[in-house]
Formats: sequence, structure tokens, C-alpha cells
Amino acid sequence: MPKLLVKPKAGHGRVLTVTPDSAGWGYVGFEIQKLAPGQIAEAATGDREVCLVLVSGKAAIAGDDFDFGIVGERMSPFEGKPHSVYVPAGADWKVQAATEVTLAVCSAPGTGGARAARYIGPDAVSQEVRGKGTNTRYVTNILPESEPADSLLVVEVITPGGHTSSYPPHKHDRDALPAESLLEETYYHRLNPPQGFAFQRVYTDDRSLDEAMVVEDGDVTLVPKGYHPCAAIHGYDLYYLNVMAGPKRTWKFYNAPEHEWLLKA
Repeated sequence: MPKLLVKPKAGHGRVLTVTPDSAGWGYVGFEIQKLAPGQIAEAATGDREVCLVLVSGKAAIAGDDFDFGIVGERMSPFEGKPHSVYVPAGADWKVQAATEVTLAVCSAPGTGGARAARYIGPDAVSQEVRGKGTNTRYVTNILPESEPADSLLVVEVITPGGHTSSYPPHKHDRDALPAESLLEETYYHRLNPPQGFAFQRVYTDDRSLDEAMVVEDGDVTLVPKGYHPCAAIHGYDLYYLNVMAGPKRTWKFYNAPEHEWLLKA
């Protein structure tokens, strides 16, 4: 089993990369590009679809048959809704930074076909509050299953300091619809203030996988299977960007039975 905690490199350019090969799975890819003003990131999607998420900063985003101009608004992932662009398989994309930019490149298998690139602005994303008490967190649906794509599901979550998230523990590692879907998942973590830390545990019922991790600003955690709750410590808010994909594009999860009573408390 590959290590589940991936640390970023310092500097600009591609500072973090997760591929299906490096993760030991079949679907999800994820990378972070740190761009200085004027710097460019570009690629061809090939046989994968891509969701470009401006975690922070402003940038011009274009491709062979689309040009969305300069998009982006927030300078921190804790400051508002994201600006994103969906790019289908078989297309090229280019991002040129207008400010300092943190760009997330989320990918999964795609078929291309008739799908077109599209801009996903703040008005196009839905937000919701999940949980209650110290399990409250704030969710922004960037690419939910109600919006067109081949494989990708993309969502970001802010968990206030002292709160839990992805909790009660749930999993989605069986292709057993309608009860549960099989989805790999990455978590890209950010902390506010950035010197903070949080915790995440990834574990299975039989504990053949049971890994508890301290996550710091910029870390990525991998969830190949099992339950995966998070905890934000007092004084430090936790942001994470989730990318999910699997054989069927639907999110059906299974709660750990021993903790399900918390939903009724």
C-alpha cells in the first residue's frame, strides 16, 4: 500500500503530483501548480477529463477551442467561492497567472465526445451546511453528480477549528449500488492560519488499513478505501478539496455502524 500522506515541494511550478500509478489505484489524478504572475501551466488532457480549480488567485484560462479570459477572485481558499473550469478528454488547456496562483488540476478517465469545456463560476456552484454542533462544516459543490462529466466529482469543504468533518466516519469502497459506490478520493488540505495542523484517519473495519496522519498546510491525503474522518484543532480552520472517481459516477456512502447513533443525537 502506498503511503497515504503526500507532501508538497517548495517553490513554483508543479509542487505536488498524484497519479493512478503513484497512488496504486485506477481513477483519480491530482496535482497542485504554484504559479507566479505571468507563469504558465498547460497540458493536453489525453484520455482524461480535468477540472481546473483556482484554489487562490486570478488567471487567464484558455484552450484550443475556448477562452474564458481572466477568472478568479479569492486570494485564499477561506475567502469565498471558487472559480473553476471543466476540460473534457481530448482537449488542451493553458492557465496563465495574473497574480500569485494556486491551481488544482483534478483528473479522471474521460470519454470526451460531445462534451465542451465550461467555466464554473461562483454563481454556478451550490453551497450547503452539513452536520450540527462541533460537527458543522461548510460545503461547496464544484462538480457534483448533478452536473455533466464522465468520472469526476469535485467538492471543497471548510471545517471550523475544533470541529470534525467527514464524520461520522463513512466509506465508499464497494461497487454495491444502490447501497454504496466505489470511489477513490484525494483530500488537498489547507490551514488558516497556515502554521496549524489537523488530523485524518483512514481505516477499514478489519484494520488491515489503519493510518492516522497529521496534516499540514498543502498536504494531500489518499483514501483508497475505508473510513476517513478529519478533525480540525482549536484555532485553525481546515479547508480541503476533494476529488473522487470510480467505475460509476455517483456518491453513495456507508456509515460506520458503531458511530451512526451520532446522526440521531
